[in-house]
Amino acid sequence: MSKVVVSPAEKFSLKISEIAPDKSISHRSVMFAMLAEGTSVIENFLRAEDTMNSLQIVKNLGAKVLDTGDKIEISSDGIQESFEVLDCGNSGTGMRLFCGLLSSANGHFVLTGDKYLRSRPMKRVTAPLKDIGAQLDGRNNGDLAPLSIRGASLEAFDYTSKIASAQVKSCMILAALRANGVCTYTEPELSRDHTERMLKGMGAAIEVNGLTTTIHPMKKLLSPLSIRVPADPSSAFFFAVAAAITEGSDITLEGVTLNPTRIEAFKALERMGANISYEMKENKYEPIGDIRVQYAPLNGIVVEENISWLIDELPALSIAMATAKGESIVKNAEELRVKESDRISTVVEGLRSCGITVDEYEDGYKITGGKLSSAQVDSDGDHRIAMSFIVAGLQCGMEVTDLECINTSFPNFFELLQKITNIEISGE
Repeated sequence: MSKVVVSPAEKFSLKISEIAPDKSISHRSVMFAMLAEGTSVIENFLRAEDTMNSLQIVKNLGAKVLDTGDKIEISSDGIQESFEVLDCGNSGTGMRLFCGLLSSANGHFVLTGDKYLRSRPMKRVTAPLKDIGAQLDGRNNGDLAPLSIRGASLEAFDYTSKIASAQVKSCMILAALRANGVCTYTEPELSRDHTERMLKGMGAAIEVNGLTTTIHPMKKLLSPLSIRVPADPSSAFFFAVAAAITEGSDITLEGVTLNPTRIEAFKALERMGANISYEMKENKYEPIGDIRVQYAPLNGIVVEENISWLIDELPALSIAMATAKGESIVKNAEELRVKESDRISTVVEGLRSCGITVDEYEDGYKITGGKLSSAQVDSDGDHRIAMSFIVAGLQCGMEVTDLECINTSFPNFFELLQKITNIEISGE
């Protein structure tokens, strides 16, 4: 275990081009290359533990991978049965999407992960997959990893999901690509749509009409990817909050995906009063550009819509809420309870230790804004909790423990943070 002590920050003005590449797109790029004919080229791939695990799994599944450091080239002659257990590390995205990809592949496959991932619910993907003929099993009747998959013939489906989850949707889209007929997937609200955008860009026959996605089975292999992974808005958002809570500060976050389903947290911060502007630079698989965030006094808001668009950013947004004038309420966010930690409980406990009044609900919390006080916070092995309370330390000073988890998504987080304030990292 390790800890960091963060000193309060003075106002800063920065342009940052080194935000970690997007985690969601990095995962998908190496997986989708397995569905292509020819060589896919991926630049600016996120070299974090979770995404490197996905790259290793693709190698274990028979893909030929050339990694020059600047770019990764992947070619595949189809998914091969792996001699190795496939280790997803800490990544729920990796495990759930590989379930969909492997459910119709020839062979037997075993997916596992670290102790945190092995405690996260998987029945949300294993149950609908089994309903269409997939042969999956695992602990607790298929709800917990390790998961065993034996590829099978999959039936066409018309599936209506009770939760808005990009992971569940992506899993079922990958299964549908090799099902025996046209499939439809309907969700209660639109979740993040990287899978649809990227696969359509590769030539998949996918149509989106409101909340329903129609997927036609592949008649041939897809065109290879040629993609530069944009900066991750979920990672960039920590520094957006840093500027929003540090009086007089101004930051420009360069090369970020501006996908509307990925910048909802920035829109929420705007509603709180922060000055935020967006500049589009390109739009191939994803809209990409710069986001500028300037400090302004913040006010409390209610967050209850498009929750799936900002579920990962809610811990960091909660730090902004804790410094805002008035009350802020988060509703309809039950999904926070089944992330890397129970993020409702960890946010509530952490803010209370900082002297903030918080009421906890089953689906969220109410935060009464005030002045953060220095405290010691344990991340509970959750990278977003760790980084959120480190950012809180920019206002009041903070000690945060259990930091290894940050390497799963944002390896250069501390390097960038040192541009803003002094930090001391030590082992225990």
